[in-house]
Amino acid sequence: MDPYLLPESPVRSLDEYLAGETGGLGLARARELGPAATVDEIARSGLRGRGGAGFPTGRKWRSIVGAGAGRRYVVCNAAEGEPATFKDRALIRANPYQLLEGVLIAAGAVEAEAVYLALKASFEPELARVTEAAQEMQVAGLARECEINIVAGPEDYLYGEEKALLEVIEGRDALPRLFPPYEHGLFARDIVTGWEGSDGGRAANPQAANPTLVNNVETLCNVPHVLARGADWFRGRGTAASPGHLVCTVVGDVVAPDVGEVELGTPLGAVVDAVGSGLPPGRTVKAVLPGVAAPVVTDLSTPLSYEGFERSGSAMGAGGYFVLDDTACAIGAALVVSRFLAEESCGQCPPCKLGSTEITERLARIEAGDGATGDLDAIEHWLGHVTDGNRCYLAVQERLVVASLLRTFPDELEQHLTRRSCPRPRPIVLPKLVDLTGGVATYAAPGREGRSDGLR
Repeated sequence: MDPYLLPESPVRSLDEYLAGETGGLGLARARELGPAATVDEIARSGLRGRGGAGFPTGRKWRSIVGAGAGRRYVVCNAAEGEPATFKDRALIRANPYQLLEGVLIAAGAVEAEAVYLALKASFEPELARVTEAAQEMQVAGLARECEINIVAGPEDYLYGEEKALLEVIEGRDALPRLFPPYEHGLFARDIVTGWEGSDGGRAANPQAANPTLVNNVETLCNVPHVLARGADWFRGRGTAASPGHLVCTVVGDVVAPDVGEVELGTPLGAVVDAVGSGLPPGRTVKAVLPGVAAPVVTDLSTPLSYEGFERSGSAMGAGGYFVLDDTACAIGAALVVSRFLAEESCGQCPPCKLGSTEITERLARIEAGDGATGDLDAIEHWLGHVTDGNRCYLAVQERLVVASLLRTFPDELEQHLTRRSCPRPRPIVLPKLVDLTGGVATYAAPGREGRSDGLR
């Protein structure tokens, strides 16, 4: 079906956007319906969060409306840092107006007094585009309900975690809080979390929870289309449990890494071919990693849907797919994922930091041919304990991804341990994307992708 999220050419002005088929109609419809009916329409559409978890968007909005006392806020999570993912930046470059329209619809639906768009400071083209678009919309009077704030944050991977995101907006390091944003929102001081309360001056009531809605870029880009065209239109695409389209990134051992929009339910192999232009002649797909957040997938007939990936024992994730061909080493892939997660662990939860680091060091020994059974035993031990007391999902990722690679490719693990050699010794480069344009991917240089706060 025809794409609706990624236009054929970038939308360059607000006038051009409003002259399009649906530009501004979603916001007008939401204002006509009112907050409660707008939330109902989003819920009826079946839209699910595109940030990775796939939580029903309408239910999430209702949780904010029915949450505790205080002011309400909306946060757009554009701090994209998941390896193999570039979709949010592609959406902002192509059409920042649909994103801002979605943000304003969400703000009206939950009756928020302000919205925050949180990007990384290094996302210079995206910051420029969304800032210009926000100024245009404010001048045109489209953003009359609430103020729009744009935040340029650090490179930290955990900046994209919703609880850490709020910390950065409040001027602190990207360290996840204990409680989710609907319980402990922006500028709230009602819950003891182990961190200092905000003195942002916004909370008139010191006991206010300030429930805060956090949605991903792609989720919010879908919202104007749902309101303008109706929930039934949206449900006419994708599958019953996963309606709509997905903007996904395909990188790794493919001909041309790229970002593309596909209908949910499309087989994974077809997505690799359509978005990444397939593999070079003579090569076959060995495995696909959904970023670094879910177990490896080897069945290319797996439908690109939440339920399809769940049946395969994995998760669809944020739509970033790292393709490994038949020359790739599974142990090498496990090592680069583990090293990335160990470096990005913030250090608040010792089992996560210590365990990820220990797993990385043991995998490095095994991958180099210097490992022993004791190294594998230590890895198995830490895979069972790395999540002890975890505040965020990072430690779970370590357990899921590393364990899946080792268990899916036991022959390669055995060869590394017994023959002390790697059957496929080429380096594996973790695709943490700096840019992706015209089929050319630029990855972060080794050693530049770690945390910026010195916690190692």
